[in-house]
Amino acid sequence: QVELTETGGGLVQAGGSLTLSCIGFGTFFNTHTVAWFRQAPGKDREFVGGIHSTGDARNYGDSVKGRFTVSRDYAKNTVYLQMTNLKPGDTAVYYCAAQRGGGIPPPTMHSFEYDYWGQGTQVTVSS
Repeated sequence: QVELTETGGGLVQAGGSLTLSCIGFGTFFNTHTVAWFRQAPGKDREFVGGIHSTGDARNYGDSVKGRFTVSRDYAKNTVYLQMTNLKPGDTAVYYCAAQRGGGIPPPTMHSFEYDYWGQGTQVTVSS
């Protein structure tokens, strides 16, 4: 069993930066692939980016490529989402999710393939 907690959300101006953290509690968190998703009001949940359990493979949604970076610190059981050049369209609740066993790289973009979810953290980008 793994529990996930996201931190770091907040209000930021367009063009600014923000880093979210996903802390994993539980056995073998570091063997899980971890991804970030987001959901804006009235919209479907969207894949943002993910990092494989090995740390070697990452992938990103088209809307954030070149602006967002996913990384992980195994010693701290933490996965990060560094967001730069933020836009109002990035406003959403951001969730981290973990997939047991890691899966085949790169991280899957399908939310139903993730086994554990955090409670989410709000990111608001003002224009």
